[in-house]
This record gives sequence, structure tokens and C-alpha cells, in this order.
Amino acid sequence: MAKRSCDGCGRRVRVGGGIGDLWSFETGSTDGLTLELADGTEHFLCYDCIDRLPDDEEVTAGDIAALGEGGE
Repeated sequence: MAKRSCDGCGRRVRVGGGIGDLWSFETGSTDGLTLELADGTEHFLCYDCIDRLPDDEEVTAGDIAALGEGGE
């Protein structure tokens, strides 16, 4: 099982797939996604941070930075 840090909160979450799961036979799902934002940047976010992103505007790297500061 591979893990990756969330770019929003810093928490390490499970990333499914890959050779690591082949040998461990883990079947759990991935706990985050890599998103390409409106400003052209890419960020890996856990589902909790994805839920905290604004719904009414295009998301940018500034919104990701605000997640780490505890704001929205």
C-alpha cells in the first residue's frame, strides 16, 4: 500500500493501485485524488480537503494554501 501526503492538510492517505498492492493483496480504495486546478497547477488532496474547497468559484492554488492554514 502506498501513501501520499495531502497538499491541503498534510495528512498521509492511502493511494490504491500500483505494484505495492499486487503483493499485499489490499483491496481498499484510494483516499484522495490529484486535481488539475483552474490556474494550471496540480495538487493531490484527500477527500476531506476536497469537500472543503469552494463550490461557487474556480479553485486555485491559493485555495489549497488556505486549507493548510485552516481557512477556506
